[in-house]
Parts: sequence; structure tokens; C-alpha cells
Amino acid sequence: MDTLIFLAAAVFVLAGTIKGTVGIGLPTAAVGILAQFIDPHLALALVVFPIMTGNAWQAYRAGGMLATLKRYWIFALVSMVALWLSTFVTAAISTDTLITVLGGVIVIFAVTSLAFTPPVIPDRFDRLAQIIAGVLAGIMGGFTAIWAPPMVIYFIARRVDKDEFVRASGLLIFLGSLPLCLGFWQSGLLTGPNALISLMMIVPTLLGFTFGEILRRRLNDNRFRTAVLLIFLAMGLNLIRKALF
Repeated sequence: MDTLIFLAAAVFVLAGTIKGTVGIGLPTAAVGILAQFIDPHLALALVVFPIMTGNAWQAYRAGGMLATLKRYWIFALVSMVALWLSTFVTAAISTDTLITVLGGVIVIFAVTSLAFTPPVIPDRFDRLAQIIAGVLAGIMGGFTAIWAPPMVIYFIARRVDKDEFVRASGLLIFLGSLPLCLGFWQSGLLTGPNALISLMMIVPTLLGFTFGEILRRRLNDNRFRTAVLLIFLAMGLNLIRKALF
């Protein structure tokens, strides 16, 4: 148990640092690293409260939450419902299948972020785009606790600026963490001991997040982001290799 706590604490400091620097990547880093060493079902459970707290803090620091919710309420609602429903499937998935899905989602996230620029979504199609992105994000989030890829693609297609991206992603991921927590608890993944360790990981996550905010002001954002995404790509491919071979 002590080894797990120390390992998880180190991982969440790193994941929080990535989150504080680039605005996303907390569950991708935490689940991606932890799943290399522990059961992926446990990794998903441990990430719940750090996701909730880290993104609530990001949304609070960014401000403008009511205006952001008014703009993206369709995405929020659809993704929350889809996410909650998907969590019940996660508990029944075999370990190898879950590792493969995790690896695939991380690879998709890295590749789309590195190499894909979607076409612009005009205002008249925004509601439809939010519904589609929300459904995809919710399904991915319920299975893997990672629902950034569809959200990131949607934001890029809408050409939101950096501040809007940080503000909206923090709020939407925080809202998505609520049904994630409920669903994992109802399906038996978030048990008492797992929930306690997840709560303990809030402190290292926020420490990393604070350090990441300092780094964001000093580092070249694009180079750091590219390096992180390449690491994610390697982690995702390794998870797929681990499950298949």
C-alpha cells in the first residue's frame, strides 16, 4: 500500500505539472503512467478526485464560468450523460481489453493534437458539433477517464483562443468528473480504500499544477506541448504492446 501511495504521488505531481503547463493532460498522464505498473481499473479509480479538483481549480482561476457554461452547455450535458452511462461498461471490461482501449485513446489524443487541424465549424453547425463531440467525449471518458480528444478537436475547429481553451476545458472536464465519480462508485470501481487514496492524491496534483503554472510563464509552450504529446504517444503504444504481446 505504501509503495502504491508513493508511486501515485510522484505520478500525480508530474501529471499536475503537465496540466498546469498546457491546460490538459492530467488523466492522460496519470492513467497512462499508472497503467504501466498497476491494474488499469485501479488507475482509473485513483484519478477521479485529482481530475475533479485540478479542473475545478483551473476553471476557478480562469474565471468566467457562467459565460462559459452558457456557451458550451450542450456539450456539458451530452457528455455528462454519455460518460455516466459508459462507466457501467468499464467495470465489466477485461484488463487486457481496457489496457488496449486506454492505449488507443492516448495514441489518438497524441496524434490528433500533433498532426490534425480540423476544418472550421461555422456558427450554424455549432450545436450539432457540440452534440457529436459530447457523445464521443462521454463514451471515451466513461471507458478510460480520458475525454479530451473530441473536446480538443471541437475547440480547434471552433478556433477558440488560448484563454478560452484553458477556461472551457477546465470547466467541462470538471463537470464530466462528477458523473465519472458517481458511475465508478455505483459500478464498484471507486471503493472505500481506492477513494481514500484518490483523495490523498489531490495535494500532489495541486502542487504539480502550481509548478506547471510557473513553468508555463517561462517555457516555450509549443515545444513543451510537443514533447509531452510525443511522450503520450510512446506511452499509448507501449500500453497496446503490453496488452497484445
